[in-house]
Amino acid sequence: MAHTAAPTAGDAILRRQRIRESAARTYARSFPIVPVRAHGMTVEGADGRRYLDCLSGAGTLALGHNHPTVLTAIRRTLDSGAPLHLLDLATAEKDDFTTALFESLPPGFGDRSRVHFCGPAGTDAVEAALKLMQTATGRRGALAFTGAYHGMTAGALAVTGSVEVKSPLPSGGEVTRLPYPYAYRCPFGEGARGAELSATYVERLLDDPSGGVLPPAAMILEAVQGEGGVVPAPDGWLREMRRITAERGIPLIVDEVQTGVGRTGAMWAVEHSGIVPDAMVLSKAIGGSLPLAVVVYREEYDGWLPGAHTGTFRGNTLAMAAGAATLRYVAEHGLVGRAELLGARMTGRLDALKGRLPVIGDVRGRGLMIGIELVDPSGEPDRCGAHPADPELARRVRAACLQRGLIVELGGRHDAVLRLLPPLTISDEQVEAVLDRLAEAIAAAAGGAAAG
Repeated sequence: MAHTAAPTAGDAILRRQRIRESAARTYARSFPIVPVRAHGMTVEGADGRRYLDCLSGAGTLALGHNHPTVLTAIRRTLDSGAPLHLLDLATAEKDDFTTALFESLPPGFGDRSRVHFCGPAGTDAVEAALKLMQTATGRRGALAFTGAYHGMTAGALAVTGSVEVKSPLPSGGEVTRLPYPYAYRCPFGEGARGAELSATYVERLLDDPSGGVLPPAAMILEAVQGEGGVVPAPDGWLREMRRITAERGIPLIVDEVQTGVGRTGAMWAVEHSGIVPDAMVLSKAIGGSLPLAVVVYREEYDGWLPGAHTGTFRGNTLAMAAGAATLRYVAEHGLVGRAELLGARMTGRLDALKGRLPVIGDVRGRGLMIGIELVDPSGEPDRCGAHPADPELARRVRAACLQRGLIVELGGRHDAVLRLLPPLTISDEQVEAVLDRLAEAIAAAAGGAAAG
């Protein structure tokens, strides 16, 4: 007679979560585990199983879980008796964080910039950046891109590309949607040449008196689209966007919420192209695992009156202490260069795996921000040679990864892209373990033999 396992405390917690929380739960559906301990890249569930975490709080955990440097900064702040909440009053912790942040910013940007502390999420910073540029220019519209993700509040949703999350809501403002370069599924059907066509299209549309586009308050873009499927923008295309906006007096906002703090193999993703934006939106890793979001912008746009944009939780003392410690640790321990090195190693091996598993349509990314697009190789390819996306396979792979002790999440069109966002502190041994488990999971979910 078969015996069923007795319910655990973790099972009870998951059951109560299903009953009590909203239907909008996401990660809890994908990963039915109850983490009880975590260190570095390792998460331990209530059932005693251990997992390698390649989600890292959607890129928040630059140093992984509970890094000693972060814990020391938090404990030191708690033990000091510093006030934990002071709205936007000055504190030593805030001053230290701001100093560390400005020291990390790209040359030519941080030396003549201002910082605004927002609500604690990236979407709050996007809202603030859009409002700032509307105030500075007196205009209302915005330029945004296909595949973009900027957050879940009204203004951020308006510039987000995903139809699924936008469809139930009214418009958040006039937004002109522009084609983002995506060689594998080029919107022009021209592959790598799509970036050149995209730049030409943007410039001609803005200059066309019958193009229907009023002078906008800003252009907002990601140097690497994260939720959009880990799609890096070519450096030349980014330089063209900077030229086009600068020549027309359009402020350029770069969303570095997920790409910042070394993730792409540069401290900030804009540094790969050398562009200097008018504003950068920062969150996730800058808080050292705690909630924090800011907008940094060129000082000539600082036209706000006192109280023009506020928020109760814009002064998180613990997050500032943890964030300053994280920024300095990343810089002082060479984690930016290591992210570039390990990212190249991982994408190289994944490219080799692609040659053995035809369900892998594309491997792309920058640094430790990597995407693997899964496809149906029996489907009819498009003009660029890309086969149809296979979201069902992607879900099976995600589940197969979890069974093998690996946490990865999906994104991109149709949620068919496996996204790898390991902490920058990932070891060489962990890199190999991640790649081995991922290869096994893809092969198993695709019905093939295990890939070596």
